[in-house]
Amino acid sequence: MRRYETFIILDPDLSVEQRLPVIERVKDILSHMGGFLIRIDEWGSRKLAYTVAKKERGYYVRFDFGGTGQLVNEMERFFRIDERVLKHMSVLLDPSPNIEKIKEEMAKAEAEAQAQAQKPAETAPAAPVEAAAAAESQPTDSAEIQQEA
Repeated sequence: MRRYETFIILDPDLSVEQRLPVIERVKDILSHMGGFLIRIDEWGSRKLAYTVAKKERGYYVRFDFGGTGQLVNEMERFFRIDERVLKHMSVLLDPSPNIEKIKEEMAKAEAEAQAQAQKPAETAPAAPVEAAAAAESQPTDSAEIQQEA
């Protein structure tokens, strides 16, 4: 098993409900072909370097996963067929990754994400006080703003 990274650029005019099936289909392909998903990064809409299918922007998604060459071929076949995908590119990151170490890193990242999600709930009352203090230190009069410039 090898570690791969695949970038796809989706049509930026798609809604969230139209983008989600593409991501779900990739997850299905990974599970059916014996791969495992390490991480999905949605970078969002960004300007393209050149026009693709008369589009100036694209919605970028990065998949980090472990699998075989056949899995990558199946994913790329799906990307070529689906009209929602403007471009795709797969890169081999590691020809012989340590699967156990990757799974440990995934578990650690998930635990940190859960801790991060609980942390703002505990500090939520302090946030409005900090925001009010920051607002007081900002000049509100246009004359004051011009003097600072």
